[in-house]
Amino acid sequence: MSKHVAVLLGGLSAEREVSLRSGEACAAALEGQGFRVTRIDAGRDLGTVLAALKPDVVLNALHGRFGEDGIVQGILEMLRIPYTHSGVLASALAMQKDRAKDVMKAAGIPVAEGLTLNRFEVAKRHVMPPPYVVKPLSEGSSFGVLIVNDDHAHPPQELTSESWTHGDMVLVERFVAGRELTCAVMGDKALDVIEILAADGGWYDYNAKYAKGGSIHVLPANLKGNVYQIVQELTLRAHLALGCRGVSRTDFRYDDRPGGTGDLVVLEINTQPGMTETSLVPELAANVGLSFGELVRWMVDDASCDR
Repeated sequence: MSKHVAVLLGGLSAEREVSLRSGEACAAALEGQGFRVTRIDAGRDLGTVLAALKPDVVLNALHGRFGEDGIVQGILEMLRIPYTHSGVLASALAMQKDRAKDVMKAAGIPVAEGLTLNRFEVAKRHVMPPPYVVKPLSEGSSFGVLIVNDDHAHPPQELTSESWTHGDMVLVERFVAGRELTCAVMGDKALDVIEILAADGGWYDYNAKYAKGGSIHVLPANLKGNVYQIVQELTLRAHLALGCRGVSRTDFRYDDRPGGTGDLVVLEINTQPGMTETSLVPELAANVGLSFGELVRWMVDDASCDR
């Protein structure tokens, strides 16, 4: 009898729409691989739903809070249902950007200098000389990210808006100019490196990430000397330092502009990267000869408890 896979999608975070697309793509691919698939739009009754369903494996296609942050992983450990991606600790750690940076820095991985502060404090004054970036501590897909350029006379007032829903604590980081690079780990091996260019020439925001034609992916990235290998090595080192499992993706900035700093820094690590038609990990897998169906089959075969 074919293995029964529950695909978790949707969920409660700001990244719900992206997760619905990731989950549907994974579910359809698994059906194409011969698995029996149940799609679950994850709500607060998820434990009850899974306990009644008793799937053989869970493919977790949730993004953001209540899915990628260790909470769902804890439910799956309690129910002893094998699941994909990272376990409780690595998921929680990677989602808390400042804590993840502390661990990476201790492992000798270069990160951008930053401060963790209350958003109202950051709205009162420039807490570091512009340019700098303000990020919610635990959101993905560029939600809530603010770039404060040299010409900003005032700190970002969006932080005091009643419509702000990303928590009171934010990470303020030195802005690192240059190229946007990303690399993924699959199991214990770093894949290739992609350079990402926003199609409109701007920064790699939500629209550039998920709109068709929003970004241009250069694969393999055209990097001088041994920088390509260094990105791969740092990606694997970040994955191991945080204790990640399965598939993860690490994002970088590299300033090789004429007269630039030459900095190569890790921005963040994603423990459940997107799996949509415009996503980076499926593209990286395809570059080493794995179809989308083969990638999701590998993820299901890799699933376990005690991750």
